[in-house]
Amino acid sequence: MTLSPTAIALLGLIAWGLLLALLILNQRGLLVLSGKMAVNAFAPDGSNLPGFGQRLARAHANCLENLPLQVGVLLYALQAGQTALTDPLALTLLSARLFQTVMHLLSTAPLFVWLRFAGFLVQVAILIWWLLRLSGLA
Repeated sequence: MTLSPTAIALLGLIAWGLLLALLILNQRGLLVLSGKMAVNAFAPDGSNLPGFGQRLARAHANCLENLPLQVGVLLYALQAGQTALTDPLALTLLSARLFQTVMHLLSTAPLFVWLRFAGFLVQVAILIWWLLRLSGLA
């Protein structure tokens, strides 16, 4: 069975969010098991963790915030048999999401924030284009 780029992007976006959740689980598990933090001491937003922990929690939350929009459009295209419209940019959408997250994890320096924004902008532009194409407006 060969997956279309649209299906790959859909599964990739879900897998990426799951991978980030596993990284959080690993990081927090190590802190608890080493006795550095109590199991009930973690702030939901990661604000009481060192730099990378905060960035990881925020990057994961950002992925989940945008996932419904991305998954909704990709699922619609798959269900409606319209993947010819989404396939050409599906892997670009996934790549932009991965890029945005990696920039988020690396640093909060201005350059990385701009790069992160660029990755997000690519995703938004692709989603708008797809919505226009799928609705017949473009």
